[in-house]
Amino acid sequence: MFVDVARIHIKAGNGGNGRVSFRREKYVPDGGPDGGDGGNGGNIVAVVDSGMRTLMDFRYKTKYHALPGEDGGKKKMSGKAAEDLVIKVPEGTIIRDLDTGKVIADLKSTGDRVILAKGGRGGKGNQHFATPTRQAPTFAEKGINGVERTISLELKLLADVGLLGYPNVGKSTFLAATTKAKPKIANYHFTTLQPNLGVVEAVKGKSFVLADIPGLIEGAKEGVGLGLEFLRHVERTKILIHVVDISGLEGRDPYTDFCTINSEVFGYSERLSTRKQVVVANKMDLLYDETEYQAFKEKVEVDGYTVFPMSAATGEGIEAILNHVTMLLDTIEDEPLISEDDYLVEELDITDLNEINFFKDGDVYCVEGQFIERVLYSTDLSDIESLRRFQNVLKTKGVFDHLREMGIEDGDTVRIFDIEFEFYA
Repeated sequence: MFVDVARIHIKAGNGGNGRVSFRREKYVPDGGPDGGDGGNGGNIVAVVDSGMRTLMDFRYKTKYHALPGEDGGKKKMSGKAAEDLVIKVPEGTIIRDLDTGKVIADLKSTGDRVILAKGGRGGKGNQHFATPTRQAPTFAEKGINGVERTISLELKLLADVGLLGYPNVGKSTFLAATTKAKPKIANYHFTTLQPNLGVVEAVKGKSFVLADIPGLIEGAKEGVGLGLEFLRHVERTKILIHVVDISGLEGRDPYTDFCTINSEVFGYSERLSTRKQVVVANKMDLLYDETEYQAFKEKVEVDGYTVFPMSAATGEGIEAILNHVTMLLDTIEDEPLISEDDYLVEELDITDLNEINFFKDGDVYCVEGQFIERVLYSTDLSDIESLRRFQNVLKTKGVFDHLREMGIEDGDTVRIFDIEFEFYA
C-alpha cells in the first residue's frame, strides 16, 4: 500500500531526577551531600532511510515515546542518559508541528536527520546546592519533561520531471518506454493507483528522475477522484510533461482536457503555475487527420507552451521530447520548496528564556513563562528547603516586586501554571 500522509504523536524522554544523598562512611558519619545528577531523556530523531518508499509504517504505530534518563545515584554518580529514539522516514518527507503548522524539517537525502522532540535535561543532585549557610541541602532538582507534540508527515516524491494528464492518456506507457520502470498499463481509467518513478538517460552522462502521477480529473484540487492525494508529488518537480490524448477517441476535446488539468494543478498550488511545462500530443498513430493536431498546437503555443507529437505505443517522437527536457533541466536552478518563514524556530535551551509573563484571571494573579516553568517543575514542593530556594529565585528575578506593582496584597492568590499559592511579603 502506498501511504504518503501520516499523523503521529511523539514524546521525548523526561530527564532523570537528581538524588538527595549524603556521605555515610565508616569514619565520615556526617559527610556532605553527594547526590548525583539525573541523566538526560532521549530525543526523538527522524532519519532518512533509502530503503523506505512510503509512510505505511506510521498507519500501524502512531505513538512514539523515548525513554527517560536514569535518576542520579549516591557518591555523586550521575544517572545514565537515555538513548535517542530513531524514526525512519523515506526521502522527500516533510514534517510539520500540527499545533503551529510550521515545518520542522524537509528531509530529502539519505542520512539526513533532525531532532523532532528534545529530551528533558536531568535534574541536579543535592551536591550542587550546598552553601556556607546550607551545608546539608535536603532537596535536589527534578528532571525536566521531554518535549511532546503531534506531528504530520507528508511524502513529496523527489522527481525532476512529472507527468500530468487525464487518466488513460498514455503516461504510464511513456514512462515504461523511457525507463526501466514497470507501471501497470491497461485500457481503463485509474490504472495508476500510486506514483511511479523511473530514471531517464536520454543524453549519455545526463539523467533525470521521471514521475508518473495518477491521472487527474476535473475537481481534483477539491479531492475528486485520486487527484488531491497525488498532486503534492509534482510540487518538487522542475518540469511538467503534460500528456493529452490527441486522438479524441474517448469523446473529449484535447485542448479542453489541457486547460482543465492546468486549472486543477494551478488551483492546487500557485507555485506550480511557474513550472516549465512541455506539452505532448500522444496517440498520434490513432489520428486520421493531422489538421486536428495542428489546430491543437496553435492554440497551446499561443499560451506560450512547446508542443511535441508522440506515439508512446510505437516510440515515435519520444527521443525529441527527452532531449528537449534534458536541455531544459540544465537551465533551471533548484528552488526551495519550503520558505524560511515556514520553518519552526525553537530555542533548544529553555533556561536561556528569561521572559516572565504576568496577568490577572479575575482575582488571581498569574505568573507564566518557560523560565518559571523550568524552576517550578524542578522544585520539590514537599521539601521546605527546596521551596525556600524556589521563593528566593522568584525574589531575585523580581517577580514579587512586579506583583506588588500590579497591586497584590497579602493573602491574595498567585497561580503559577496549575499550582496556586497565597502571597505574603
